[in-house]
Amino acid sequence: MHVSDPHFGTERPACVAAVHALIAECRPDAVVLSGDITQRARRDQFDAARVFVETWRPLPVLVVPGNHDIPLFNLVARLFYPYGNYRAAFGEELEPVLDVGSLLLIGVNTTRPTRHKNGVVGTEQIARVAARLRQARPDQLRVVVTHQPAWVILPEDEENRLHNADAALSQWTDAGMDLILGGHIHLPYVQALSDRGAESSRNAWAVQAGTAVSTRIRRGAPNSVNLIRYDAAARPRACQVERWDYDEQLARFQIAKVTPAGLDRHAPHHAV
Repeated sequence: MHVSDPHFGTERPACVAAVHALIAECRPDAVVLSGDITQRARRDQFDAARVFVETWRPLPVLVVPGNHDIPLFNLVARLFYPYGNYRAAFGEELEPVLDVGSLLLIGVNTTRPTRHKNGVVGTEQIARVAARLRQARPDQLRVVVTHQPAWVILPEDEENRLHNADAALSQWTDAGMDLILGGHIHLPYVQALSDRGAESSRNAWAVQAGTAVSTRIRRGAPNSVNLIRYDAAARPRACQVERWDYDEQLARFQIAKVTPAGLDRHAPHHAV
């Protein structure tokens, strides 16, 4: 389950309850929370977010910070302990890795205290993630998690794209990455990275999530989460990305779109 941008401090209680209900119903192997967990990185907002996440236990959960998870107005905190409240809620590790059966999840911290909004991935991070991807078992779904999007589909979102993303995508795809999950722009979509014109012996996909529970919806996209299904024994290798949108009348998440994502080169893919 891919959950992003809850922005605690702006959360909708009905959506929070609906996320819990969906996770309880689907019982995923793991849950990803791809940043912007809070609106203003305040302790009370992180406390609410920690309760949100702890409700899913004992499911494995991978969390990475977003730009909103660094204090904006408290300049002393931003300078000297930018991740203080984040770490109090979710632990010291800012780039966690989960190796759960047929699933490998690699978190990347793309935030920087010196940047207000935009994210960046450094050369050392690129090399570290590529090395870990190469250690994956052949049957594993290999997933990298960032906050800012590595690939965008609208020209106006280009300014929000992860800095140094081209180098990262090239090296990570060659190292075996299947999916890269992100948030930040509150626009859900699934994009085949092979469609960006790069030559590769593999398919890889950018999977973006909308805001899961906050009032900060954009471009008419409702609150949403992604459910990713993968059968390690299937050949050719493929996964399926389901977008679940929040239905106001039913007060629950409903499937809105399904994208079969072929992972072997030239495997067919289409959205329904």
